[in-house]
Amino acid sequence: MKIKTKLVLGVGLLFAMIVGLTAISTTYINKLSDDSKNILTDNYNTLAYCRQMLNALNDDIANPEAQKNFQENLAKQTATITEVGEKELTDKVTVDFARIMQTPNDRLLIKTIQRDITDIMLLNMQAIQRKSEVATKTADRAIVWIAFTGTLCFLIAFTLLVNLPSNVANPIRELTDSIRQIADKNYSERVHFESHSEFGELARSFNTMAQKLEEYSNSSLAKLMMEKQRIETLINNMSEPVIGLDEANILLFMNDIALKIAGLQKDNVIGKSILDIAKQNDLVKTLAQDLVTNDTNTKILPIKIYANNKESYFEKEIIPIKITPTGEKEEKYIGNVILLQNITPYKELDFAKTNFIATVSHELKTPISSIKMSLQLLENKRVGELNTEQQSLVESIKEDAGRLLKITGELLNMTQVESGTIQINVVPSEAREIVEYAVNAIKATAEQKQIKFEVKIADDLPKILADNDKTAWVLTNLLSNAIRYSYDNSIITIEVAKENNKVRFSVTDTGQGISPQYINRIFDRYFRIPGTKKEGTGLGLSISKEFIEVQGGEISVKSDFGAGSTFSFVLNSLQNPPEAYKLML
Repeated sequence: MKIKTKLVLGVGLLFAMIVGLTAISTTYINKLSDDSKNILTDNYNTLAYCRQMLNALNDDIANPEAQKNFQENLAKQTATITEVGEKELTDKVTVDFARIMQTPNDRLLIKTIQRDITDIMLLNMQAIQRKSEVATKTADRAIVWIAFTGTLCFLIAFTLLVNLPSNVANPIRELTDSIRQIADKNYSERVHFESHSEFGELARSFNTMAQKLEEYSNSSLAKLMMEKQRIETLINNMSEPVIGLDEANILLFMNDIALKIAGLQKDNVIGKSILDIAKQNDLVKTLAQDLVTNDTNTKILPIKIYANNKESYFEKEIIPIKITPTGEKEEKYIGNVILLQNITPYKELDFAKTNFIATVSHELKTPISSIKMSLQLLENKRVGELNTEQQSLVESIKEDAGRLLKITGELLNMTQVESGTIQINVVPSEAREIVEYAVNAIKATAEQKQIKFEVKIADDLPKILADNDKTAWVLTNLLSNAIRYSYDNSIITIEVAKENNKVRFSVTDTGQGISPQYINRIFDRYFRIPGTKKEGTGLGLSISKEFIEVQGGEISVKSDFGAGSTFSFVLNSLQNPPEAYKLML
């Protein structure tokens, strides 16, 4: 229990007992006062009135003064009747007094009145004795309760007096002795207090300090220097550039390969802020840009650096360094390490793969186009009539040739995406024209499955900033997918609407939909939903995503598995152009 809690409980309990003692004392004193007032006010006054009436009878009741005195005291007695039977006696005295007024010398009647008055006095004297006993019992109870409460308050106060000072002073004295031991370099000294009190927290902090001092005391400076040199040698011999920073972005180390590709000298950079070095070195500026935004966990795009007499590619990763100091539980941030991984061999292989795909795709387009032209000639009746089997073979070859032509087209588009050579011509365009072009391009395919298009285009649409060809290709691809996965005789909805100063294109089908486990991978390159029997390369949606994003837009999908999907993309409008387009204007 904490010391503050102990003080609050102890003093609070003592205060409560004092309040209770005061309340009990006040209650019983008031009760005794009420009992005393009852005795004096009622019964004692009755005795006085009766004594005055007896004196009037004894003086000579025939005397007018005596009669007046008797009558006044009788009236007062009538007003102070409190006891059982007192009223009957008082009424009898009143009746007899009326008779004595007529026959003042009737001695027998006077004795009767005296006897009744004496009975009234006896009745009140008995009441006085009874109420005195009640007051005595009240006083006895008051003495018992006051004595009990006072004794309890004394015991509590005595307990606090004995224990509280020692609870505060003993830990302080023990801590003082331990501090003296630490001052004498006895770093193995530890203190042990109650873990839940303030002294427990103080003990943990003190023990952590002593443990660190003991650790530092037992460490060897020569050993530390040897380990430092070992680590520096290891870092300098790494084949990857490595840069170390402290929590204030001060450069702690930079290995030889990092110095070489940055064109820096070790003596000119160690101990300086990397942000100051970045002002004079473009490569360091690129490496340090994420430190300004505190984004140290994200890998950025490959960095192209001229190294080893050729263009090399490196992938940057900023690794935050955190340690748990000795004796502590929470991690502490002490800096970052910038690691550059040389990915040039992988990049060269990727370029070779992209060039190979581009070359093969380009070379395939010519013979495929020639095949399609030959098929058109075969279908021309002037060349010759085809029988049913031949016509079926021609249709099959035509479908396969069309599919191959589409695949080669997608592969060529993907090579543009991978090589970064996408040619974008963003101009103000009409959304309605793009929709009409895509619908007309895909209408024949839809008619084969008796699928209808429901087009909803808002009337107040602004012009969009888009590459007409690329955007139409994306919309055509989405419509093609919708037709492919929709059931026969269904309806595909195309909706174009304004959304936050932008324009959203949506394509909604009534097909099977996409399983939730695949929804996040639908735009990945070469991804196809497992188990699907529909043809395709898995590149269409990936290329669509690249085409939309390179125009400054976004593409997304919502799907209700078993009920259909909605693919949509958003493009900037002329009312809300991006900064780059504003500069062009």
